[in-house]
Amino acid sequence: MVNQNWGFEDYEEAARIRDSLRSFEEDMPVLRLRRLMKEAVVDERFEDAARYRDELKEIAPHSLLKCTSDATTLGIRVQVRSVYIEGRSQPFKGQYYFAYRIRIINNSDRPVQLLRRHWIITDAKGKTENIWGFGVIGEQPVILPKTGFEYSSACPLSTPNGRMEGDFEMKHIDRYV
Repeated sequence: MVNQNWGFEDYEEAARIRDSLRSFEEDMPVLRLRRLMKEAVVDERFEDAARYRDELKEIAPHSLLKCTSDATTLGIRVQVRSVYIEGRSQPFKGQYYFAYRIRIINNSDRPVQLLRRHWIITDAKGKTENIWGFGVIGEQPVILPKTGFEYSSACPLSTPNGRMEGDFEMKHIDRYV
């Protein structure tokens, strides 16, 4: 079954999901500890980072596993990291919730604008959903050379694992006012 959503976005829903994910990051011990561990490494507080890592291993050993992707096309680097949101999932109802963070880095010499996205989401049973939309999270960001843009979103699945793939349509722009 293929579901095609052409160009219609619910920006209020996208904003609600974004805010919900921020709230989850603070309320969920696993996400909070992962953030604290990362901050401690950046700040070179390695003893704190090791303590956060050990706490993570104790409460959720699987949480240290990372699902990541990193690809570059024509100087535009896209990095993706996903995580299973146990607190929002309801396995007994067949609802598994995954959050993902995407970083887009413009390593080219010209500004680019993200125009559209296309996601192909496939659950473990092979059910596929195609989603097209303008921009991401209600925005069509312009990304200047040697800078980046990051956003978070989420995806529910009816199975405990699946696959998400897709692409962004971007255009080089000559002037940015």
